[in-house]
Amino acid sequence: MPMIPNIIFILLLFAAILFFYKNVKTISGNINRGKKLDLSDQKQKRWRLMFLVTILQSKMLSRPIVGILHIFVYFGFIIVNIEMLEILIDGIWGSHRVFAFIGNLYPILITVFELFALSVILVCIVFLIRRNILKVKRFWNKEMTLWPRSDANIILITEVFLMSSIFMMNACDSILQERLIDHYVNVGDFPLSGLFIPLFEGLPTNTLIFLERFGWWFHIIGVLMFLNYIPYSKHFHVFLAFPNVYYTRLEPKGKMADMPSVTKEIKLMLDGSFEPQEEENAGKVVFGAKNIEDLTWKNLMDAYSCTECGRCTSRCPANITGKLLSPRKIMMDVRDMLESVRKTKNDTIDKKTLFDFIQPEELWACTTCNACAIECPVNIEPLSIILEMRRYLALENAAAPAELNAIFTNIENNGAPWQFSPQDRMKWAEDIYVNKV
Repeated sequence: MPMIPNIIFILLLFAAILFFYKNVKTISGNINRGKKLDLSDQKQKRWRLMFLVTILQSKMLSRPIVGILHIFVYFGFIIVNIEMLEILIDGIWGSHRVFAFIGNLYPILITVFELFALSVILVCIVFLIRRNILKVKRFWNKEMTLWPRSDANIILITEVFLMSSIFMMNACDSILQERLIDHYVNVGDFPLSGLFIPLFEGLPTNTLIFLERFGWWFHIIGVLMFLNYIPYSKHFHVFLAFPNVYYTRLEPKGKMADMPSVTKEIKLMLDGSFEPQEEENAGKVVFGAKNIEDLTWKNLMDAYSCTECGRCTSRCPANITGKLLSPRKIMMDVRDMLESVRKTKNDTIDKKTLFDFIQPEELWACTTCNACAIECPVNIEPLSIILEMRRYLALENAAAPAELNAIFTNIENNGAPWQFSPQDRMKWAEDIYVNKV
């Protein structure tokens, strides 16, 4: 009988890991739908960038107060879950506080965990107030419908409960230690959870054991459920932020990717000795992006890495002036399409396109200033997707705005964006020349 809880624990752990693996495999498959893109250069620079942006949270500090609070949650959650290692060993082997062998250091270690757990609770409460009572504007934009708002609240509330269970578990454990109950070895006092001892001190021993075990099981099951909820939420950035920042495009922001088919045609015109190589996808060339497969894998990773924090949209000049564009919505729409795309038995793909999610008006409102990319805490580039979709509208559908179509026509006919023949280009300077003479 004593082995039954351990067996149940091992089965739960195995199932949670298996489901998480399947979810990650699905997301990885979706990301790999994108076009190939080589971002393996300058490895040292990439590692340094990843350390600064993801570990030190350098871009979060552009808004100091919120940035510091986020750092408390980030490091607090990581450090508190180091305790998960002890819980995992105890759950598998049936031991209790297996790390107690370190002696007087153990209560110090638990106190550190509790301090960070308390900081996570307090900051999550502050974030809940900012979102739901103060209603910070960027959390209530049009794209922040019921589900995105609920998603954030679910995570924050879950973290509050998970951290609170630690205090209940440790407080009951401390009382049981004093009562010399078998299995509850004396490991010393825990100052923070000790503050809650008066709430439980008068309870019978059996009730205390139940509450301590309930806190233990609640924490571990909560963490395992949280692990498998994350791939369905914006909080998958907890995992993807690291590779997403590492694979940041190191070229100047806003630089448009070359189109190989156009490059080939130009080389054929300018270089008589150029011999083009056969392309694998010859005959399937698409200018710009209409479908998921027309974007790069990095674009799709960007979509899954989006934290929906809205910093990009709050800095977007088009959005600020009332235009339809929201860089956050662009990333959310791409991710929604990725989630909606499913292969059938015939290996055909859902007929929806990017334009079923993103309107041309949003794309043409972009000023290409890159404020969104500069502001993003995980180095997402919405502009890269916007430019590719613009390309499709202009080159495949001839659906650019009238002003741009006029410019394109002038460049084609006159070699310049103005409606003058090449011979008349310098007429504007004639009076200047005459006056100088």
